[in-house]
Amino acid sequence: MAFLDKFTNVHLDVLKEIGNIGAGHAATALSTLLDKKIDMRVPKVRIVSFDEMMDMAGGPENIVASVFLRIEGDAPGSMFFVLSIEQAHMFIRQMLGDVQFSFEKPPYNELAISALQELGNILSGSYLSSLSDFTNLDLYPSVPALSIDMVGAIISFGLIELSQVSDYAIVIDTALDDDNLSASESITGHFFLLPDPDSFEIIFRALGVHSNE
Repeated sequence: MAFLDKFTNVHLDVLKEIGNIGAGHAATALSTLLDKKIDMRVPKVRIVSFDEMMDMAGGPENIVASVFLRIEGDAPGSMFFVLSIEQAHMFIRQMLGDVQFSFEKPPYNELAISALQELGNILSGSYLSSLSDFTNLDLYPSVPALSIDMVGAIISFGLIELSQVSDYAIVIDTALDDDNLSASESITGHFFLLPDPDSFEIIFRALGVHSNE
């Protein structure tokens, strides 16, 4: 049986619930940081292949802003939060109040880099905390690293540099909404969780849902 065929709607429902709780925690933290109400939604959760993950982020040569970290502990893996460069511009312009801000060419504004790093910190920490609470697994994040580069370079470096091979990723679509923004101005990104090969089974066993059911 193919790997993806082992997963059912039960698995995805559990992962979406974890994502929703993590999004709620992240929204609270972002609201405090920005001093305004922020809502976060998790419209969809999927399990995709490595190639599909690349395509979702716009293809290997697409330039994106990404925060990467390693997960250590009971279920090791890698995490990426990926924003298109246009969405990154929108977030920084809202956060800094600079409507002209752009990541078009370096050197990049240090305050903007810090703002994106903090967004990645909050999202990663919130989702990982939610996953840890649900599974009762000890999971520890490494210090996140921010990159602005081609999708292929970012993801390949994050995995190959650490000698990790992961064929599949859990994708949590993430949408950030501000009461003052229109629907078209909602900031959307992809949160990729790539458990190391043995960690998928560890995570689902801890949730009481086995991948061979």
